[in-house]
Amino acid sequence: MPKVLVSDSIDQVGIDILSQVAQVDVKTNLSPEELTQIIPEYDALMIRSGTRVTTSVIEAGSQLKIIGRAGVGVDNVDVPAATRRGILVVNSPEGNTIAAAEHAVAMMLSLSRYIPDANLSVKAGKWDRKSFTGVEVYKKTLGIVGLGKIGSHVANIARAMGMRLLAYDPYLSMERAEQLGCQLVEMDFLLREADYITLHMPKTPETYHLINAEAFDKMKPTARIVNCARGGIIDEAALVEALKQGKIAGAAIDVYEQEPLQEDSTLRSVDKELILTPHLGASTEEAQVNVAIDVAEQIRDVLLGLPARSAVNIPGLRPDVMEKLRPYLQLAETLGNLVSQLAGGRIEDFNIRLQGDLATNESQPIVIAALKGLLSHALQERVNYVNASIEAKERGIHVVETRDATIKDYTGSLLLKATGPLGTHSVTGALLGDNEIRITSIDDFPINVPPNRYMLFTLHRDMPGIIGKIGSLLGSFNVNIASMQVGRKIIRGDAVMVLSLDDPIPEGILNEITKEPGIRDAYTVTLPE
Repeated sequence: MPKVLVSDSIDQVGIDILSQVAQVDVKTNLSPEELTQIIPEYDALMIRSGTRVTTSVIEAGSQLKIIGRAGVGVDNVDVPAATRRGILVVNSPEGNTIAAAEHAVAMMLSLSRYIPDANLSVKAGKWDRKSFTGVEVYKKTLGIVGLGKIGSHVANIARAMGMRLLAYDPYLSMERAEQLGCQLVEMDFLLREADYITLHMPKTPETYHLINAEAFDKMKPTARIVNCARGGIIDEAALVEALKQGKIAGAAIDVYEQEPLQEDSTLRSVDKELILTPHLGASTEEAQVNVAIDVAEQIRDVLLGLPARSAVNIPGLRPDVMEKLRPYLQLAETLGNLVSQLAGGRIEDFNIRLQGDLATNESQPIVIAALKGLLSHALQERVNYVNASIEAKERGIHVVETRDATIKDYTGSLLLKATGPLGTHSVTGALLGDNEIRITSIDDFPINVPPNRYMLFTLHRDMPGIIGKIGSLLGSFNVNIASMQVGRKIIRGDAVMVLSLDDPIPEGILNEITKEPGIRDAYTVTLPE
């Protein structure tokens, strides 16, 4: 039975889901050394923000198949290292959307009305109303940096409160921004115009210290900023200076460059204008249940051999794309495995052409599936959808992707061509009926055969007696033929014969086959069951 390590506290419902398919060990507050020491025992790791999954942990996780982060951000996971090892990294991009958005809005309102300070004042026995005169958000301008799921929900709430909305998101279309009631603008314009700024983006090299001293200099002195996204997007030292010098009116921070927030952090020295909360964006009962269920289900599915919904290191394989393209992914993988064996050994060039209606679909998932098939014969379990592209790049395989929607032999078909030690070979395939895979050409010779566990391909002269000779030769080696088909372009010209066999071909039989007059070459292929 697989083993799953849960190294941060998660809701019991997640543990119950994992227990359906695996032995679950809950061990929290592990030191990096302790985690590295025990991780070789486990097939899956489920974490929140407390555990740091470093390169050392990943290298030690010899059995790890998946790392699940019960939340959105995965900056505490070395995703490139996991990808290189073929370990899936999943998160819960929607499980805490509402919680994080509501916390950002609550922080904005708390800033506006000095709620935390007023609370402490009253509890201290005071009745000081004049010191806590606030401002309204109604008709104020809110600048939203990042219009993903959380930022979009903030936009909906803010619009309902009568705010004017500006947004900066380099990956969003103007049409989508307008649907959310936002004016899409450049970052400089947003900084200068906004009365409130709220951040909703991942921490990346591009967003690190995005809000720095220069940014604060551009803001209104009445501006207030909220960060419930990731620590490090705001330069904390610059923020402290901006508040102390009155460059901005206030800030509310839920996330920090180092967590827990250090005791000597200068953020603690700012009084009235700064609200600090201990990373509470996802800390609602509902969100904790949602992310636990979401990630636990994905880990369960992967351990059962099913795809994950929210993998962060498989480009293009979104759940909706997976569902639509699933049959074609299997087609691509099968054809990739087949052409790899025909070309033999080290592949130099690999061409992928999407044809017919398939040419109008997203190509990246199909390319990844084809690469997985291409490399799987040599690398076996070491290659998967996570690391196929990296493995191909490291082996110097030149990958070219093309499309041709004019080819209408089938509704949608896929052509793969590979160059290796045995020359350049191509294979085309399509889906028929109930998504049944068919090989429709080999080296441009038309055929129509389903893939089989054991197959024999020959290139020969189309002449009487060839088929009988091959059949007799296979029979002499006790190899049973399940089906046979010949593909040719002209009568008595070159032809390809495809034999589906019930048995593997014994060593040495290819040499005997190629000795037969008229047979120019022969290849054996073994496909996964």
